[in-house]
Amino acid sequence: MSNEPAPETGAEPWPVPSPSVAELIRSATTRLLLEPDKVFQDVDGAVLASQPGRTTADPRVTDAIRASNRANLAHWATANIRDPGARVAPSLGPETLEIAREIVRRGLDDTSLSAYRVGQNIAWRHWMRTAFELTADPDELREMLDITARSIFTFVDETLAVIHEEMERERAQLGSRTHTERLEIVNLILEHAPITSERASSRLRYELKRSHTAAIIWSDVIGPRDPGELEAAADALTRVMGASRPLTVAPSADSLWVWFVEPGPDARSELEPDLAVAAGGVRIALGSPAAGLDGFRRSHLQALVTQTLMRRMPAERRLAAYSDVRLVALAAHDQEAAGDFVSAILGGLAGADPELRETLRTYIREGFSVARTAQAMYTHRNTVTGRVNRAEELLAVPLASHGLEVGLALEIVHWLGPLTPESRTPALPGGRAGAVRAGAVRAGARRPRG
Repeated sequence: MSNEPAPETGAEPWPVPSPSVAELIRSATTRLLLEPDKVFQDVDGAVLASQPGRTTADPRVTDAIRASNRANLAHWATANIRDPGARVAPSLGPETLEIAREIVRRGLDDTSLSAYRVGQNIAWRHWMRTAFELTADPDELREMLDITARSIFTFVDETLAVIHEEMERERAQLGSRTHTERLEIVNLILEHAPITSERASSRLRYELKRSHTAAIIWSDVIGPRDPGELEAAADALTRVMGASRPLTVAPSADSLWVWFVEPGPDARSELEPDLAVAAGGVRIALGSPAAGLDGFRRSHLQALVTQTLMRRMPAERRLAAYSDVRLVALAAHDQEAAGDFVSAILGGLAGADPELRETLRTYIREGFSVARTAQAMYTHRNTVTGRVNRAEELLAVPLASHGLEVGLALEIVHWLGPLTPESRTPALPGGRAGAVRAGAVRAGARRPRG
């Protein structure tokens, strides 16, 4: 059935598919590359479900997992279009190596690599269904599945070996056990493990019984960057918040988790100019102050929710706090319902000029005052009045009697975008954080006044 090459000395010969089966493999692979969404959706879902909650709660990790899944599938598929059924070299792209580093920096062991087997099994099911759709000839099916199974399983085995080697290098580079031990204790706290406040405080050298504010500092830049930029941002944040010595852990190469004990008044405005000119696209998400072990967890979960929403925003938004987004966080857990709500309230304004939406959003946040809106937006009062009036004409409901709904819908679009079916993402992490009660946009809208 297979046209095998001459035996290789010391190695089992790799099978070569017959011409008809080679064409079947090309057809199946082309279909995978042209219509990958269903495969990726199923693989991503299974892989993410196999991971611990503390791993997938971080959007940086889920993004890295999805990127690695796509890179590996594309790598194998592209190779099989060129040479059907061939032995495919391991995937050595940045997406694959980043997963190895994330596993080590989060204190996870090699069992986390089982996610690759989970993804392999889901992809193989899709591949078998495609094979049966392309041919009913039992001999062709047997040959196609036998050859491609060997190619796929060998590819995954050798890719996992490369990842394991990268993990060992990463562990060696960490050197001191200080970072790993600190991250392990933090993960125990975040997972509600039975560790006392006194013992955790002693191990971390950080007082946990007091009030905390959590921060997540990260960079969106891919590729080489200044390794000290995140620490510099943490130092600047410590300074402007007037906080005592923070607790800092590095869960990944491009992010820091930070906690401050009893920070001073909110002085974010002092930090924003520094972030605006900072290299490397450094961004900061803040939780709200909260006390004790529960507060330590809750403030961090709030920072994660804030980070997730910031990643939907343009990179120019460098700094945000949970207090800025908590109202939207409540709505974002069901994005389909949130999208329906936005359409029903904003009507034509949902797809209109963003400047009109932002002006009306600011107008509502400023207590329906044209003067304060003009000052906040550095815009003439007449311009504000004109934009507000045009925005009202596009609304699906009257602003005067639906100020709360309009304000909420505008905040949702501001942070999440228009929420079309294509743009919706999985629910926000941290259900406990999302359940924190939020303030509301003040109702009682009025017509623009001077």
